[in-house]
Amino acid sequence: MNESFNHAGAWGIALIVIVLISWFFYRYFAPQNWREWAGAGVVQAFIIALYAEMYGFPLTVYLLVRFFGLDSDYASASLWSTLVGVGETGMLISMLLGYALAFIGIGLFIQGWRQVHKARGQDQLVTDGLYAFVRHPQYTGLFIALFGEGVVHWPTLFSVGLFPVVVLVYTWLAWREEKQVLAQFGDAYRDYQRRVPMFIPRWGQWRRLASASRDRSNDDST
Repeated sequence: MNESFNHAGAWGIALIVIVLISWFFYRYFAPQNWREWAGAGVVQAFIIALYAEMYGFPLTVYLLVRFFGLDSDYASASLWSTLVGVGETGMLISMLLGYALAFIGIGLFIQGWRQVHKARGQDQLVTDGLYAFVRHPQYTGLFIALFGEGVVHWPTLFSVGLFPVVVLVYTWLAWREEKQVLAQFGDAYRDYQRRVPMFIPRWGQWRRLASASRDRSNDDST
């Protein structure tokens, strides 16, 4: 088991990754009120818990070995490898799939931010681009990225437990935001709500959503 944990104890790397990803998150999310800060706090806890275990101390696997009787001879730092028993191959598959989801989510997150930032500057309702498929593409991207990194790639007790909390918190935030947009745009937004789902695109539109996340034609040239 020891050779499967050679990466553990790299607290310097853990700190660097946590700081970089946290900076990226706050750079594009930019909380503006206590509700948004509360949501950001949950995501921050998710980030810290995930990378502290990934590079620091694999607490989840040790707890499972200690209290649930997993065979320590077959324990790996990756929870999926340990539970499924597929070793390094399982780690590689989960890593590639997790990173793919994370990059897709990050693309949605950034492009959604660009669109809404431009719309706020022009005081208009945005319904094109990513917003033609989901009403909150930033949150959809956040969910996909966190799921890919903290559930598929490197699941821990804390990341798996916090993920549904993140979804609930941001669903609540989305609902609060929509009340404000309704007060501003009225029937135009009600019609948009009827046509476009909140977070999950309609069947068959995932590929178009992913393509729109790479489209820069709606970006402000300035």
